[in-house]
Amino acid sequence: MTAQASEWTTENAAWAHARPMLSVLIPTYRDDPVLLLAQLNREAVRAEVIVLDDGSGDADLALRIAEAVEAMRLPARFVRLTANEGRARGRNRLVGHARAERLLFLDADMAPDSETFLRAWLDLVDERDPAVAFGGFSLDQTPKKAEHALHRAMALKSDCLPAAERALAPEKHVFTSNLLVRRDVFDRIAFDEAFAGWGWEDVEWAMRVTQAYEIVHADIPASHLGLDAAPAMARKYEQSAVNFARVVAAHREVVETYPSYRAARLLKAVPLRNLWRPILKVVALAEGLPLGLRDLAMRTYRAALYAEAV
Repeated sequence: MTAQASEWTTENAAWAHARPMLSVLIPTYRDDPVLLLAQLNREAVRAEVIVLDDGSGDADLALRIAEAVEAMRLPARFVRLTANEGRARGRNRLVGHARAERLLFLDADMAPDSETFLRAWLDLVDERDPAVAFGGFSLDQTPKKAEHALHRAMALKSDCLPAAERALAPEKHVFTSNLLVRRDVFDRIAFDEAFAGWGWEDVEWAMRVTQAYEIVHADIPASHLGLDAAPAMARKYEQSAVNFARVVAAHREVVETYPSYRAARLLKAVPLRNLWRPILKVVALAEGLPLGLRDLAMRTYRAALYAEAV
């Protein structure tokens, strides 16, 4: 990761004179957002779309994105970085290109679950003008593949929740996959660029936001198409342990209410962790074992990783 990447930009014909009410901000790192762009382009709303290629180094993908952006009816810009800056810094950079007072972060591997997805977000702005709102996500349009069975099971249990349930712990259920932020809020509270790798930068941001603003949970879902195979999930959890430690250090009084923290505290007291923790990973990755057992093993493996931070 570099301290500062240079960027190359291109816009479509509609960009120059647009006065958008909503800026849709789509970071991507080797995920193809072309389908998402086509879905957004079906709506006739006052929104602009900005895509950031965070240093993927994939020239073919960059060309497809540029062509899709140039063909859009909605005003759109494509920003391509020469080097990867990471999840937090990349999203902060996207905001610098946005012109609207309402920012909608939307991951490249998402698909709106409604043909009036952007309209629904603008309606929420008109009705409530929330400082921050999370629309939720589903797996309604996500293809069912055997290699993604574990991720699907875990996401359906923990992440694909209705707004009323998410609102019980508003900061915990905030992800940048489908997140509306008012610009004045983001100008005051941006993503912490000290986070590296995968995980927790969005929840930590939400913890800071809740100290000054209400987080609204809405049912404006989009499907997460980019499920991971179990080995990729394990690698992400391994990366996230350092970020979890940062969150614990800064927000222990919040994190200690989470089941993941309580499980990590319990496992910290179990001896010989370096011997039994790898066995949990083996069980989680074994596709021939019952899915419920693999789910339990992967969650316990994650907690065992986090035990180092508590």
